[in-house]
Amino acid sequence: MSKKLKIAVIGGGSSYTPELVEGFIRYHNELPVQELWLVDIEPGLHKLNIVGELAKRMIAASGLPIEVRLTTNRRDAIKGADFISTQMRVGMLAARAQDESIPLKYGVIGQETTGPGGMMKGLRTIPVLLDICRDIEELAPNAWLLNFTNPAGMVTEAITRHSTVRSIGLCNAPIGMMKWLTSQYQVSPNRVYAEFVGLNHLHWITRIEVDGQDKLTELLDNRQEYAAVNVSHQDWDGDFLRSLRALPSYYLKYFYMTPAMLEDQIQAMQGEGSRAEVVKKVEEELFQLYSDPHLQEKPKQLEQRGGAYYSEAAVNLMRSLYNGTGDVQTLNVPNRGIIDFLPDEACIEVNCLVTANGPLPIQLTTIPQHIQGLIHAVKTYEQLTIEAAITGDRDIALQAMVHHPLVPSVDIAKALLEEMLEANRPYLPQFFQKEMPAEDKALV
Repeated sequence: MSKKLKIAVIGGGSSYTPELVEGFIRYHNELPVQELWLVDIEPGLHKLNIVGELAKRMIAASGLPIEVRLTTNRRDAIKGADFISTQMRVGMLAARAQDESIPLKYGVIGQETTGPGGMMKGLRTIPVLLDICRDIEELAPNAWLLNFTNPAGMVTEAITRHSTVRSIGLCNAPIGMMKWLTSQYQVSPNRVYAEFVGLNHLHWITRIEVDGQDKLTELLDNRQEYAAVNVSHQDWDGDFLRSLRALPSYYLKYFYMTPAMLEDQIQAMQGEGSRAEVVKKVEEELFQLYSDPHLQEKPKQLEQRGGAYYSEAAVNLMRSLYNGTGDVQTLNVPNRGIIDFLPDEACIEVNCLVTANGPLPIQLTTIPQHIQGLIHAVKTYEQLTIEAAITGDRDIALQAMVHHPLVPSVDIAKALLEEMLEANRPYLPQFFQKEMPAEDKALV
């Protein structure tokens, strides 16, 4: 008889949760979930209740024996869990709005996972997730932690370096790319192979084969690409793509087309507002739909949220870990020599064989020389940011900011860091404890 599973979702009040529930229903024969715990914090309780009730209606309509529990006590949810997924946003959308708007004042890309905005998200998130890991170490030491929380690569590396939790990072971009390819060529997924090289939100595809036939050259010549609703659209230069000999992630437009992307962001800010403000409106509409007591399925409008397929990626990974299927998935895992110019503990985004004991990275066939420098530079920034998040050391944080390729000078880096740390003061106590009187420090 198969084991009945307990799954905990940290950030269960997220608008993505119905997609996760849909996956648990669809694949219940392969992933026999018995308990689904949705966890959130007090400020997110209203959303948790709305999403939780929709989850209960979806499961009731399916007739499956899955019990849904809603709680703000994460320890109860974590205790004895088999899988724990994290889809949280420390500081919520208000913090994201600052991450996106403040850099623009300095002529720097403002994005929630890339550049200074991504750095602030990492600084806010890493200590919180490591605190959750302490609970997992105590209450569910054999659980798998599947981390959706952005910046996913950086956060997953912090967990790998500073905890004993078995963790894997996830992103929707690779699964979205694979769906796009199968649609382009009208084939099933098992007939397509795409080799991903790089880091989370900084990857290139260096091989694309359909039925063993090379399709990369064709895609580059036609300038076809998988795009996303949360990244503004700019066409790639054809000569550049051919010379790159790899299909770049849409996030790489921030690095390869910085002036045009910056101008798009400035215009968007003056028009509909930051991406955070757009998401806020989409979420308000979604939660209005979720509140309908007659709704018993995931609404189509969820795809506008910008994170389509995140939850599908999570359910696929849980199924593969549980059943030891040995299929190929693109995941964020420790390097362990796969990219020879990065440290072993660096988190990279590559194809892996998923076994019951965890993902095994597949050796890469090619890493073009011209992309190695950018990978190394961004990984250096990420590792400095992880250290700054844990120590609260402003000197290390300054080095992280200065060495991000999108930050043009020391002066701008210093001003940006000062303003963004201050804007995030409620979420970054590690950077402000030195300012406290000695008697107050003793109470922290």
